Amino acid sequence: MEEKSIDIIWDGLLNQLQSLVGKRPTDLNAVLFLIGVQELGAGPKRFSKEAKQDLMHIAVCRVLSQSGYYTFDGYDKDGWPQWILTKPVPHGDLLTQETFLKKHVIQYFETLLV
Repeated sequence: MEEKSIDIIWDGLLNQLQSLVGKRPTDLNAVLFLIGVQELGAGPKRFSKEAKQDLMHIAVCRVLSQSGYYTFDGYDKDGWPQWILTKPVPHGDLLTQETFLKKHVIQYFETLLV
């Protein structure tokens, strides 16, 4: 996927999410939050700032698990998914990291939004 096509696919994904949740996600973090809530299985509720960060971490681990960067390790006592880093995540500047995550988020939703 080249960067221009990623932007087009990303915009389409945001439109699909708007149809599903009633509000267009503003950025990658908002989409990661939605994935985190989905993976936690908690449904709509209020989360603390710390819980929101944890949800985004769950999402990052989940989407990067598709490429073997993380492996699911079960649930903690509160029912939150736990992940183990299995290979180093590539480093890069902010734009490179965002594009890397967007590709994985797109791949994640390809299996869910058919």
